[in-house]
Amino acid sequence: MVGAGWAGLAAAIAAVQAGHQVTVLEAMRTLGGRARSLSCVLPDGSAVTLDNGQHILIGAYNQTLALMRLVGVDANQAMLRTPLALVFPDGRGLSLPHFGHFPHLPAGFDALVGIVGARGWSVADKLSLLRAAAAWRLASFRCADSLSVATLCARCSPKVITELIEPLCVSALNVPTHEASAQVFLRVLHDAMFGASGGSNLLLPRVDLSALFPNAAADWLTRRGAQLRIGVRTHTLACDGAAWRIDGEHFDAVVLATSAPDAVRVVTTAIGAAAPSEAEAMARWASKTAALRHTAITTVYAWGRNIALPHPMLALRSNPDEACNAPAQFVFDRGQLGGPAGLLAFVISSSNGEREALQAQVLVQARTQLNFELQAVQTVVEKRAAFACTPAVRRPSMQIAPGLFACGDYLDGPYPSTLEGAVRSGSGLAQLLAQAVTQQVA
Repeated sequence: MVGAGWAGLAAAIAAVQAGHQVTVLEAMRTLGGRARSLSCVLPDGSAVTLDNGQHILIGAYNQTLALMRLVGVDANQAMLRTPLALVFPDGRGLSLPHFGHFPHLPAGFDALVGIVGARGWSVADKLSLLRAAAAWRLASFRCADSLSVATLCARCSPKVITELIEPLCVSALNVPTHEASAQVFLRVLHDAMFGASGGSNLLLPRVDLSALFPNAAADWLTRRGAQLRIGVRTHTLACDGAAWRIDGEHFDAVVLATSAPDAVRVVTTAIGAAAPSEAEAMARWASKTAALRHTAITTVYAWGRNIALPHPMLALRSNPDEACNAPAQFVFDRGQLGGPAGLLAFVISSSNGEREALQAQVLVQARTQLNFELQAVQTVVEKRAAFACTPAVRRPSMQIAPGLFACGDYLDGPYPSTLEGAVRSGSGLAQLLAQAVTQQVA
């Protein structure tokens, strides 16, 4: 297993459960990949553990929550569960009621109640969304692969687009509505807002991201005989008959649980020495993967004395135009999530621009929209945080060649670049590994 992010750890767990001997190679010293912890110092000199990007989960992330339970993480303690709320600093926006208040009503009713009660929306705004939601449900949340979210939601009012569709789209798919896949967006909407009870709930981590799952997963794996080699970078991959060698070491099968560009790099090193049929398959896979476009997410951590948000998370009125100084779509109060008081995390999905410029713009946005004077603490830019989930995008498969696989949120599947997408990819590896072993025995 090359890579100990959430996908790689999920794949390692699936392989151990299937009876395989597992070795995990991780180039970094911290587990978790693009959802891991980092150390920092606040302006008052106190040490704090941050994350390399503010992440949230939702109640519909069934496989992620199940895997947490398996490795011993108590999700109720590790995360704050709250009904979905896209509320702005002025109190306007959509806020769903707690489903537990309506235990005998069908799934999706909380969404209906939230739409009807949305503050700042006219009757026409609400009716436009209700009509659209009814049409999506009648179509079983399916549409043409070529459709964009902007086209899908064209009949919704401008306020619904601005205050609901655009924030949901950019946070889930990390691209603006005119670039985003409507089919993937509908899948997320179905599972989150119209699926099982509690699916729309926000799950906000109270612990750092490494403690949320990766560290517990590593402990679970090592207790069952798996080897975790931290700080080991993979350089070369070579075919060895029906098996493979990584930097000269023999493995029956290899799983690349790295970023897409790193997977392409490793696969490319092995093409020249592979048999013609394997080389052709590897080249096709590398070409399709390299063609994916990636987008950035920036998280600006800022701190101020004696400040707090009215809720753990608020939506912000965002305008990516540099002159508007309002790039962030959301802000999180880390003081209400187990962190030090006064520490806020501003999230810029689908971000563009240089780190220093984005940081300066966020501080202005905090002043104008929140009336807070803040000091920057740390700004984290994940330049390849997510693949661009555009209409009809061609995503590569998990199978690269016999005995060679990939897992990650960019691979073929129903979800965009999310923690659930990563975990689902890793957990789905067991069946492919079983087929590989059968072929080797034959």
